[in-house]
Amino acid sequence: MNIGIIGAGHIGSALAVRLVSLGHSVKIANSRGPETLGDVAQKTGATPVTAEEAAKHGDIVVVTIPLKNIPDLPKDLFAGVPASVPVIDTSNYYPMLRDGKIAELETGDLTESEWVQQHLGRPVVKVFNNIYADHLQNKGVAAGTPGRISLPVAGDDAAAKQKVMALVEELGFDAVDDGTLHESWRQQPGTPSYGADMPADKLREHFASLGSQRTEAQHAEYLANHAKTEAAMAAQGIQLK
Repeated sequence: MNIGIIGAGHIGSALAVRLVSLGHSVKIANSRGPETLGDVAQKTGATPVTAEEAAKHGDIVVVTIPLKNIPDLPKDLFAGVPASVPVIDTSNYYPMLRDGKIAELETGDLTESEWVQQHLGRPVVKVFNNIYADHLQNKGVAAGTPGRISLPVAGDDAAAKQKVMALVEELGFDAVDDGTLHESWRQQPGTPSYGADMPADKLREHFASLGSQRTEAQHAEYLANHAKTEAAMAAQGIQLK
């Protein structure tokens, strides 16, 4: 396939390495221009381009930039891109370390990817947000391998979600349907599955135990969990770009 990646950070680069190794044609963009992506091109084998070129390259497009930068993307980024092309959102909300507080996410009115979808003006599929980049690049294994890591996939367009789930499987992970984009809170930071590398059966059981409608108590609990994690990361001197 032709796959465009907008964002050349840890997740974008890890995806590029794996997708190129699988024979896909990958074009990758960042906010500073293709001329700054020489090292990324050498490392991944992907072709550096502008964000607009990456968006128009894809049978699938991946948007993998800091959440706070989503509103800065060109408003016409997906102009002329067929509606059949899935757009993947990998972003996570880190209010303390990077993004600042976003009212709709603090109140729980929107999930993170619903907020992204509003700004992009384009339906998105949420995946690759709750696995470490190193694990994404190096821990994919053949289907049926014991302990194979599962990745949740959420979205409102069934056809787009199926196409993305097939790509997840090709990358060496079990794709688990996490329902609609409104249900994607179950894979956000602060939840038990975030970064947990659960096998598929455990992840499905976990989602079933949470239910589909997020309660106020769940929202408060997971925000508090995430705040503790961010505080611990800050204490270790970890900085997010």
